[in-house]
Amino acid sequence: MCQGCGTGAQSGDLSGAWIPPGHGARRARHCPGRANPFYAWTPQRSSRSRVTSSFFSRLPDSCRNNFITRDSLLVLHLVCLLLGTCDLPGAGAAVETAFKPNILLIMADDLGIGDLGCYGNNTLRTPNIDHLAEEGVRLTQHLAAAPLCTPSRAAFLTGRHAFRSGMEATNGYRALQWNAGSGGLPENETTFARVLQQHGYATGLIGKWHQGVNCASRSDHCHHPLNHGFDYFYGMPFTLINDCDPARPPEVDAGLRARLQHYTQIMALGILTLAAVRACRLIAVSWRAVAGMSGVTLVFFVSWYASFGFVRRWNCILMRNRDVTAQPMTLETTTSLMLQEAVSFIERHKHGPFLLFVSLLHVHIPLVTTKAFLGKSRHGLYGDNVEEMDWLVGEILRAVDENGLKNMTFVYFTSDHGGHLEARDDRGTQLGGWNGVYRGGKGMGGWEGGICVPGIFRWPGVLPAGRVIHEPTSLMDVFPTVVQLGGGQVPQDRVMDGHSLLPLLQGAAPHSAHEFLFHYCGKHLHAARWHQKDSGRVWKVHYVTPRFHPEGAGACYGRGVCPCSGEGVNHHNPPLLFELSSDPSEAQPLSPDSEPLYHAVIARVAQAVAGHRETISPVPEQFSTSNIMWKPWLQPCCGQFPFCSCQEHGSGPPQRPDL
Repeated sequence: MCQGCGTGAQSGDLSGAWIPPGHGARRARHCPGRANPFYAWTPQRSSRSRVTSSFFSRLPDSCRNNFITRDSLLVLHLVCLLLGTCDLPGAGAAVETAFKPNILLIMADDLGIGDLGCYGNNTLRTPNIDHLAEEGVRLTQHLAAAPLCTPSRAAFLTGRHAFRSGMEATNGYRALQWNAGSGGLPENETTFARVLQQHGYATGLIGKWHQGVNCASRSDHCHHPLNHGFDYFYGMPFTLINDCDPARPPEVDAGLRARLQHYTQIMALGILTLAAVRACRLIAVSWRAVAGMSGVTLVFFVSWYASFGFVRRWNCILMRNRDVTAQPMTLETTTSLMLQEAVSFIERHKHGPFLLFVSLLHVHIPLVTTKAFLGKSRHGLYGDNVEEMDWLVGEILRAVDENGLKNMTFVYFTSDHGGHLEARDDRGTQLGGWNGVYRGGKGMGGWEGGICVPGIFRWPGVLPAGRVIHEPTSLMDVFPTVVQLGGGQVPQDRVMDGHSLLPLLQGAAPHSAHEFLFHYCGKHLHAARWHQKDSGRVWKVHYVTPRFHPEGAGACYGRGVCPCSGEGVNHHNPPLLFELSSDPSEAQPLSPDSEPLYHAVIARVAQAVAGHRETISPVPEQFSTSNIMWKPWLQPCCGQFPFCSCQEHGSGPPQRPDL
């Protein structure tokens, strides 16, 4: 098989592969004794070329390694015929090829859309992400499908709302709490990684997973990335939490943990009182009864402390594929390890095609920041973490460039949801992001601040540089987009909520494919959006909104995030109506007096909601109490459980550039 410039032509039927209009071969460097290859333009949907390996085997390595794209093989074959260097093979040696770009997806964690310079921030330094936007396409109405980590990422990976896979909550827990829970992304869900893996891509995930690990045993790995289409995984199967930093207050189920500790103290105090009364012979009670109650108290204490007392050891771990490599992880070396792994994956698979999903740990609390960036920003620890994240993105993009892959790599940058407004330290210092002009933040399924995220795409020569698109799009659209790029098919046996962005990104389509978008908080529909394409207006209808605390604030301070249901929300009848193209901050709700179309819009959106609800089918709940709770037999462990301990050390901390 012939390979050009490390792109790795693939055999088999690739007729479904997408060929970018006007995207041809980049001129290779001159090879001694050979004519320079020339530009080849392949506007067709697919390219089928028959080539031989003999031509390439006669070229110097420096020449062979600089043939750039896979869609120019027919032209190269003609060149070798003209040069008289080709031995025509038999039919058995023929292969079919089609251009498949490398795909690099970068997702930040809890990043506010207003934290980036390209989205209006002039006090935080994000030059690498800003430059990425300058070289590509920037979306201003890019929307997460959920306002929390686990469901948002489930929707991103599958191209459909998280509740369709059971990865949303009716009440109670809204995200996975333990590595040793049995809930997670079901095996029957199809991720974009699985589709691309089946179409010849090397697939890798570096960073955060947070979609579960095991189902029934410590080694079944039913929810693991390697069971969902990724060939390689390095990172956290869970997510960063305050518990990962011993100096921080607890985060995982902090309220329940406090209550259990309180109950234990009451029980212990009762036993001590009973023992004292018995010693003074004030009441007739046997020492056996006192000992029995002491045993019950001890069992109760051990039952909850075995999990909550070791959260850092159980949840804050690193894995390489199915093996635990650090337990607990060392926060100071994590950034350098993640960068090394991302760069190494790119270098190993530069002959492509590859899909690399870099799921950053930045900028989730506890805001792990290396010394090189501490105290360097104008916005405290959070600003330091954002600027380190931008540097990290820049280093990954530099690896793409240095390996000669820039023009053949489709790059995407986003965040999983809006910034965390309630994140504060003991002194009240803000530890979460800024969501720009948008109201609300992380955890709020309806307000724009919880779901409006950066959306930046770059593919030089295919996507126009510097273009800005003001059309409603979704993180769920990435699934059909990259599947189309890789020559795959979107699953036809289930409801899909995403649409390919390629026509919109290239300018072939003037509008987003979405007419309606539905915004959930858990399994509760909080809002719906209608993009009235003929007028350009974007209507937003709110059925439920969170009650901010204290009253008049912009978030639910005093608790982790705002609730989705119960006493912590307001139900609106009639619903609130906003027109986002003129009021992106959702500051002025419309009324029948101020908007003549009020009733017509409310009725049209209600009709769309009714049709949407007909597409929903019941599925097993992954966030049920039985699936969420910690189960020792499911705990990933290096060593003999419960004595799990191991460490992996990086080559050193990252070096901060001059800013």
